[in-house]
Amino acid sequence: MAETRQIILSAALMHGLGNQAGAWRVRKEPASDFLSPDYYAHLARKAEEGKLHVLFLAEQAAHGASPASRPIGSMDTVSVLSFMAGLTSRVGLVGTGSTTYNTPFDLARRFATLDHLANGRVGWNSVTSAIATTGAQFGVTHPEAEDRYARADEFIDVVAALWESWEADALVDDKANGTFADPAKIHEINHVGPHFSVQGPLSLPRSRQGRPIIFHAGSSPPGRDQAARCADVVFTAQHTLEGAQQFRADIRARAEAYGRDPDRIKVTPGINMVLGRTLAEAEDRKAAIDNAQSVEEQIRRLSALSGLDVGLLRDNLDNPLPVEALPSDARFNSGTGWRQSMVDLATREKLTVRQLLSRSPSGHHHVIGTAEMVADAMMERLEAGAADGFTMMVDILPSGLDDIVELLVPELQRRGIFHRDYEHELLRDSLGIGPARPIPKAMPRPVAATAA
Repeated sequence: MAETRQIILSAALMHGLGNQAGAWRVRKEPASDFLSPDYYAHLARKAEEGKLHVLFLAEQAAHGASPASRPIGSMDTVSVLSFMAGLTSRVGLVGTGSTTYNTPFDLARRFATLDHLANGRVGWNSVTSAIATTGAQFGVTHPEAEDRYARADEFIDVVAALWESWEADALVDDKANGTFADPAKIHEINHVGPHFSVQGPLSLPRSRQGRPIIFHAGSSPPGRDQAARCADVVFTAQHTLEGAQQFRADIRARAEAYGRDPDRIKVTPGINMVLGRTLAEAEDRKAAIDNAQSVEEQIRRLSALSGLDVGLLRDNLDNPLPVEALPSDARFNSGTGWRQSMVDLATREKLTVRQLLSRSPSGHHHVIGTAEMVADAMMERLEAGAADGFTMMVDILPSGLDDIVELLVPELQRRGIFHRDYEHELLRDSLGIGPARPIPKAMPRPVAATAA
């Protein structure tokens, strides 16, 4: 009898108070919670109680149209995860760090420090910062997509080299001879490239798991290629089953082309769930979330995610999405993978703009229902080879995470597809990706001047 396939579960803590745009208006607790240590303590402990593999903390430097509209600019990732590390011992802690608006040495040092403090439970989510308004926060022009990815290729290579600049046994602690570390096992990386010049080595030894896990969320063609080359876990937005199957197959094929074992790369697409103890309860929660934003606010969100003009969307509210008016990927210069997921859903199901506003609050597969219904949706994609696990986009925090742990996890355990307890101390062992290995060289990309 074939062994039941186990799934990886990550909970994404988005935008301070929940993934849904109106989350802060729906929740009963004060909006200031996203600044509170008690709030983050509850989330960390709850995730570990539920035996989740990963708590995924997104970070977004840009605040969107207005910082007064929602708490979209999250707290500093590494600071929050460091706090959570002191309260937990097994759950993985993954945070976003932009390759466009950071420098490799500083990011490598911060995440390596965090990985030491968490005893080998840390991952870095590498992103190229698709939101164009981010540049204004740093006083620069936001780079074009091909330039962002060229910089990111080099950035990731430098970070990995810094993490590996101390050999595993470099720290010798020879008190008798006064030798703290073996200098022959600490190496300068002497990197000189189009974007960076970094001597190295890193200022601290490598962590228990060799180096932090690399997560990646690119779904565009260059994003897929970069993920296949360097990522341990790939996060993607795929509304349709066919899109999810194609994405995972493509990532695995690209990884093989780089000489990597595709089974060492885990694909965990986002699932945007609204849970309830009954279907009616879930539908009421979904209605409250939808009603927390006006139709005009939802249209503006869809405009930002699609590149379609607000007026055009407003005029076609009860007509099919005007896909013929979509700007090219180059002109859009934002999250093309997320946009394609929404377009695939709209065209496949012939949705009007109004229907799409509710069916696609983000680019992720959207499921409303009981734990049994969500588990069915997960199993369908797992059995179809469309996923190795899921990044759960928690709708409202903390109640959405509480429901996942109290309702969904027991159902998945009952079906035998989710573990009942942690079996490993290190995150890379918990995820089943094995020891860290050298990252293959990148394929050449166009290079242009970008901001440091």
